[in-house]
Amino acid sequence: MRALHLLPLTVALLAGCGDNQTPPSRAPYVGGDAAPLTCAPNLDNQIEAKELAPAIDVNVSYLINPFGKDRTVDLVGKLETGKRVFRFDVDYADDQKLELKASAVAGKWYAASFAAGEFVAAVDAAGTLDGVYRHDDTGVYLLGIASREESPKEGKTLLVYGEPVVVFRFPLVAGSKWVSTGTVMNGTIRGLPYAGKDIYEVEDDATGKLVLHDFTFEQVHRVRTKVTVTPSAGIATMRRQVSFVAECFGEVVRVVSKDNEAQADFTVAAELRRLGQ
Repeated sequence: MRALHLLPLTVALLAGCGDNQTPPSRAPYVGGDAAPLTCAPNLDNQIEAKELAPAIDVNVSYLINPFGKDRTVDLVGKLETGKRVFRFDVDYADDQKLELKASAVAGKWYAASFAAGEFVAAVDAAGTLDGVYRHDDTGVYLLGIASREESPKEGKTLLVYGEPVVVFRFPLVAGSKWVSTGTVMNGTIRGLPYAGKDIYEVEDDATGKLVLHDFTFEQVHRVRTKVTVTPSAGIATMRRQVSFVAECFGEVVRVVSKDNEAQADFTVAAELRRLGQ
């Protein structure tokens, strides 16, 4: 309302200037220099540590399928003019919005259990579990997992790996692969005692162009992660995750299989997460 009252006054002042009045001399507007980008993709077929650094307290928006609603996916892609193209550009009417951000470990209830931890990020779409990470010139490391709240209704979770798990190894290049084992002793899952080991088999096996509904990335890395969880008491479970990772943007697509999926190029996903609005 206040703006509506000011507008007629401004118009009246401008209209009061007659032809015989000399307008004041004004210097031309000079804009400031554009701020340099903190990270600019160079599309050199590798991702270095500086091109995959965590952005603390920056919201990132993804589209994700509703819980329990599977998605049909193509992880292989197709060759187009000699270049592999991955397409995840279908506009699903029932997609939901997922906003995530990394935050500092300091101040979290579990901070004392992860002395080397630098930042945390949700490992589940519901945001109930945090992964605790460290980033340096050699890689991104997962130190363990904890429930976001210290006393959630389902019970506290605190899993500290004896040795960090390598999530990404730098430089990330097609053909690189590694295996890491995260061993948990005296852990807690949903309030119950837990011990076991998680084996992560990771491979960057291809690069290509990625087409989304809202974005197109000229170069991404297809990173496959096979995680086998073996509790000391209980049945082992395996799950596959395929991440499409871009320089300076990080993971722009995540595709997660159903439990114990036999095929590396599975076509039915339990979760399809895509950068977008």
